Amino acid sequence: MDATTAFGQRDRRPEALGSLSVLPDETICALLEYLAPRDIAQLSCVSSVMYILCNEEPLWMSICLRRAKGPLEYKGSWKKTTLHLEGVTQENDDAYRKTLHFDGFHSLYLYKRFYRCNTSLDGFSFDDGNVERRKDISLDEFTKEYDAKKPVLLSGLADSWPASETWTIDQLSEKYGEVPFRISQRSPNKISMKFKDYISYMKLQRDEDPLYVFDDRFGEAAPELLKDYSVPHLFQEDWFEFLDKENRPPYRWLIVGPERSGASWHIDPALTSAWNTLLCGRKRWALYPPGKVPLGVTVHVNEDDGDVSIDTPSSLQWWLDYYPLLADEDKPIECTLLPGETIYVPSGWWHCILNLDPTVAVTQNFVNKENFEFVCLDMAPGYQHKGVCRAGLLALDDGNSEEMEEETGDDEDDSTLSYSDLTRKEKRVRMNGEGGETENQEEDANGVSKRYNMWKNGFSYDIDFLASFLDKERDHYNFPWSMGNSVGQREMRGWLSKLWVLKPEMRELIWKGACIALNAEKWLRCLEEVCTFHNLPSVTEDEKLPVGTGSNPVYLFSDYAVKLFVEGGLEQSMYGLGTELEFYDILGRAESSLKNHIPDVLATGILYLEKGSYKVVPWDGKKIPEIITSSSFDFDASMLNSEFPFGIWNKTLREHRSQGKPPPDSFASLSSHVWPYIITKRCKGNIFAQLRDDLTWSDAQNLASFLGQQLRNLHQLPYPPVTRPELLNAVNEELNIPAEWKVFVDALSQKKKDVTSRLENWGNPIPRALMNNIDEYIPDEFFVDLLHVFKDTDVGNEIKPCTWIHSDVMDDNIHMEPYADDDSVKGPHTSWRPSHLLDFSDLSIGDPIYDLIPIYLDVFRGDADLFKKLIESYGLPLITSKSPEENGTTKTTDSTRKKVLSPSYRTMCYCILHDDNVLGAMFGIWDELRTAESWEQIEQTVWGLLNTY
Repeated sequence: MDATTAFGQRDRRPEALGSLSVLPDETICALLEYLAPRDIAQLSCVSSVMYILCNEEPLWMSICLRRAKGPLEYKGSWKKTTLHLEGVTQENDDAYRKTLHFDGFHSLYLYKRFYRCNTSLDGFSFDDGNVERRKDISLDEFTKEYDAKKPVLLSGLADSWPASETWTIDQLSEKYGEVPFRISQRSPNKISMKFKDYISYMKLQRDEDPLYVFDDRFGEAAPELLKDYSVPHLFQEDWFEFLDKENRPPYRWLIVGPERSGASWHIDPALTSAWNTLLCGRKRWALYPPGKVPLGVTVHVNEDDGDVSIDTPSSLQWWLDYYPLLADEDKPIECTLLPGETIYVPSGWWHCILNLDPTVAVTQNFVNKENFEFVCLDMAPGYQHKGVCRAGLLALDDGNSEEMEEETGDDEDDSTLSYSDLTRKEKRVRMNGEGGETENQEEDANGVSKRYNMWKNGFSYDIDFLASFLDKERDHYNFPWSMGNSVGQREMRGWLSKLWVLKPEMRELIWKGACIALNAEKWLRCLEEVCTFHNLPSVTEDEKLPVGTGSNPVYLFSDYAVKLFVEGGLEQSMYGLGTELEFYDILGRAESSLKNHIPDVLATGILYLEKGSYKVVPWDGKKIPEIITSSSFDFDASMLNSEFPFGIWNKTLREHRSQGKPPPDSFASLSSHVWPYIITKRCKGNIFAQLRDDLTWSDAQNLASFLGQQLRNLHQLPYPPVTRPELLNAVNEELNIPAEWKVFVDALSQKKKDVTSRLENWGNPIPRALMNNIDEYIPDEFFVDLLHVFKDTDVGNEIKPCTWIHSDVMDDNIHMEPYADDDSVKGPHTSWRPSHLLDFSDLSIGDPIYDLIPIYLDVFRGDADLFKKLIESYGLPLITSKSPEENGTTKTTDSTRKKVLSPSYRTMCYCILHDDNVLGAMFGIWDELRTAESWEQIEQTVWGLLNTY
């Protein structure tokens, strides 16, 4: 019997879709987004239903945004815009096209999308809402009643702003029409549109979820806009101001959007608070207290790195499809924001915004003393507390939920506090509509507080309560950093250090935040035990927080610097300190001036916690400590017989065995209570990272010369011969390649195998075309294609030896000391000169050019003049002038032969294969790289100056 529709017509769907008819329309539409435009065009010719599905505007919108580069110009429809980007001529297309109509096909999914594209929003401005309104409120009143507690709608804060008069759609378009602004992110690409083009899009579009201007760099794009408003007096305290400008996360946005656009359900990043001021139009706001997940929203918490992501319907879809399903007691706190009004959103509150008209607004996020601890909690390692902060007790598994109920006396059914599939790596928390008590709609601010207090059923958005869910075994220094964190791991540590110095009156609060985020109390206890053992003075109040941005806890006090090796677990820590001690041993026997520029080592040892008591044993790196030998690790004879069992070649072998992946911690069972440490003499002055902005050009040039000289000294030091059989057996005897070069090149080959996935995980703005050409750019055979550059031109055909590589000469590992410049015309003043290189725990052995990468990108920030100064001071050849034929490597092709002779090519290969996010640094320094069409173009832009050396 033929399938028929509800209207008695023949259902054309089964015949038109064939085997695909078993899939719902939603799934088919989602699959189509993975196809290229040409494939979609061909598929649309298959059948009538495929023609309909392949011509849906949301499909072409998704494809267009995914493929767009640079400023986008809307061409009246997303399909036309996409074809324009593809270079397809459409001049006479519309003249010969007539509308096609198909009966017998009805899709509820497509109808709902069509309805959302064409609905009117007048019905959503039905009342003033139940968010309390205040005017002329003092800072003390705001702090006491609202700050980090509950939302409030404020009027009068923008009355004196020029923006109140000038930030209309027409005036902004007239003044800033040619300025490109960033658009709400619906794709991995950074989309921007000239403002005049965006206004044209606003008028023409009928999208169900329209794009809107959401630009966190509008102040850089149009600096005059910053003069049109000022931060209201209630929100001027912002502790993120103490972060360096380049490290500060996005915090202010210009927001322009048409009717039906808006922000879907979310909690602001890092649990910061925010204020949002509307200049024109109307915005409908909905809010839920912390921990109460809105209906239709799913919270994902990754157990590996603690990252939290949200699945949520669009703002319009939620208001149309979910809001009507809510009982009165489950409805959100609501209000309609009018021009000139400001809404305050406290830390951790869910909120969703729908534009009822074309709107213009400005918003900023901030950290102050009221939400500081929540921000620290959000950046603490682990995952459970992150889920609890956003989803309340729903984020807990059955066992934890039952424990919480016993503690709080809650009798609610377990089903509302648990979720299925708890064994998954990624926990999912979905709100099913359960709510608290009924709220009287007449209640004012007290009613809002009552709703907040009545629904929580044992859940409290109190910092002590939330911190109780921290995983004490997860350490900040060696646990994976959540990609969702708005501040980097090192930046966060540096931020706390700055706050400790610059806000001494708030140290009690800062210490509590540092204990939450860094477990600072634990590391202070470890330091005190080391000081007691070595008869060092106790740290003062000023010195009890780890300093700087380093990867491990470092303390500076009196004349001493103490570093606890923590990052990466115990095995990595042992190899880090062991390699450093082996290097110091060689340096002590060499007649190199480098030792005058490395801090004196006073003591090294192992600290461990045993049966609740701390113990310390000295360790010089020349034996395996008893606490390690007592573990279950199976030490082989070669390691036991090594002079430095945790020295450079055993460390290299460990990395070699891991084949490019992070090696596992063989001492994992000891990592939580065993820590190597080193005590050095404290250097005078400060690290370069904190002095960068204070240096004169002469100081910077002296620094470049110093680094060149010390790199030369480092690279001329002897290194231990390879003794590990596993490394010696891998040598290619036919090419007579030394073992150290074979190990170095093998490591490059291993990194090449997964280079694409590694770069994608970094999330860098690397053009897709370049990602697809990585394998073509990097040589297939490193020995054949790169070996000739290692030949020593001064010793015939002999292969040039490897060198020590510091690999981490960055701004926090260079120390500088003050000196008086008596030649100043205006009298003596303080200048800075480099004195020491720090931290040799990341030493490796290989190509010396590797050390240039962090210096040029991190220390010099791409300054070519300083880089040239360094190379001149280095004074040793980094390349060879011999051709491949002269060196006996004639297997290379003509094209490869030209490339491998170029030192810029060699360095660029190292950058692509680097363990760290080197390409991210390059794209951050040279904006033009974002539109590069080839790796050769990037190579010449960044490293081309090496070819003249």
